[in-house]
Amino acid sequence: MRFLRLPGCNGRLLLSRSYANLAASTRPPTVNVLGTDYPTDHMTNISPTIISKLPLKLHTQPSHPLSTLRSLIESHFPTYAHLSSLSPIVTPYHNFDLLSFPADHPGRAVTDSYYVNKDLMLRTHTSAHEVEVFGRGETRWLLTADVYRRDEIDGSHYPVFHQTEGARIVSADTDGMKEIEDDNATLEAHLQRSNIVIEDVPHLSPTNPCQPAHDPKHTGLISKNLKLSLNSLILGLFGGRVGATPENPLRVRWIEANFPWTTPSFEVEVFFRGKWLEILGCGVIYQPTLDNASKYFSPGVKNKLGWAFGLGLERMAMILYSIPDIRLFWSQDPRFLSQFKQGEITTFKPYSKYPACFKDVSFWLPENMNLHDNDFCDLVRDVAGDTVEDVKMMDSFTHPKTSRKSICYRINYRSMDRSLTNDEANIMHALVISRLEDQFRVEIR
Repeated sequence: MRFLRLPGCNGRLLLSRSYANLAASTRPPTVNVLGTDYPTDHMTNISPTIISKLPLKLHTQPSHPLSTLRSLIESHFPTYAHLSSLSPIVTPYHNFDLLSFPADHPGRAVTDSYYVNKDLMLRTHTSAHEVEVFGRGETRWLLTADVYRRDEIDGSHYPVFHQTEGARIVSADTDGMKEIEDDNATLEAHLQRSNIVIEDVPHLSPTNPCQPAHDPKHTGLISKNLKLSLNSLILGLFGGRVGATPENPLRVRWIEANFPWTTPSFEVEVFFRGKWLEILGCGVIYQPTLDNASKYFSPGVKNKLGWAFGLGLERMAMILYSIPDIRLFWSQDPRFLSQFKQGEITTFKPYSKYPACFKDVSFWLPENMNLHDNDFCDLVRDVAGDTVEDVKMMDSFTHPKTSRKSICYRINYRSMDRSLTNDEANIMHALVISRLEDQFRVEIR
């Protein structure tokens, strides 16, 4: 499920003016993605840097932290189907419409998502496959995949990240509810014997209600099964790593949430290394999602209900491994990769922190044009890649007489693997400025 929040934007589905103003002649007629040429059009915004990431699939690389974390989660759900090889190229229909995204949802905008063309895009969440997976008869499954969103540049955001989504559905009848009740009893007995303290919230409440299509009793049982299943998972991942003692047990708390894809919905936090940390979102699956699976793929999904959860592997791995910068997951430096073994979670030992090199760029925008932060960040990534640690807008103002808009960004160039000279940073910065002038027709101040 798409439980990770989208960054804000103006919510329009139109192209940002920065893209709309590009001359059609500057756009190649086709773009090659994973070995296939696709026609481009006015929606195309996928960049070379993003295309280069598509074959890498960090969650499948042995000994990589994301691969280990995926395997640990899968081992906790041994009876579930484990899926991790579905294509990242999907239709907007699968990514948004089948999941009941509203037509004006900001995630649809080219400022937030990567489009191959108007008919194809890179999935922004694992739920892009949810209806299809349910429709082909899977009732218990985990799906781990790389997902793509245009985003800012800093130590905790990256345009490619990895999600694991889990789901379980049962028949909304006596047999299905008996299955859930039996499972609840087993999970409850296990947790009662474990060193864990859970701060719970009601399975249903006026602010976190049952869906109209569901029986409240069924929803209560499903919600309880969801909570017990995830409490058990969290115990498996964190329980042996917090120095838990009878006097200091693992602490987990549940919080009511509001997601368009589940009702009731919850967020889960764990108390780890002295702080409450949000680790996942979940809830009872929105019934139209299952209705669409029944309607378009398989009638066998009819009259079922269930739960789903979604978590970001990078977020979880940064917590468990103490990895401070999300760029490190993409490092090929042996000083990073050699610290990890498949199946083991160890504390990352930082190597030398190399000095930062800040460079500012100030410019006037062309008349009647806006430049979205994500447009600028994509340009910087294409020029400097992971050598950029973060990008911050330092100033924005509109001239009172001419109404021209001026923007100033600060780019922090810092290599994760070696010292970056000022001359090297100057060369990259000059290329950023040149691309900025060519692509967006700005006037450098």
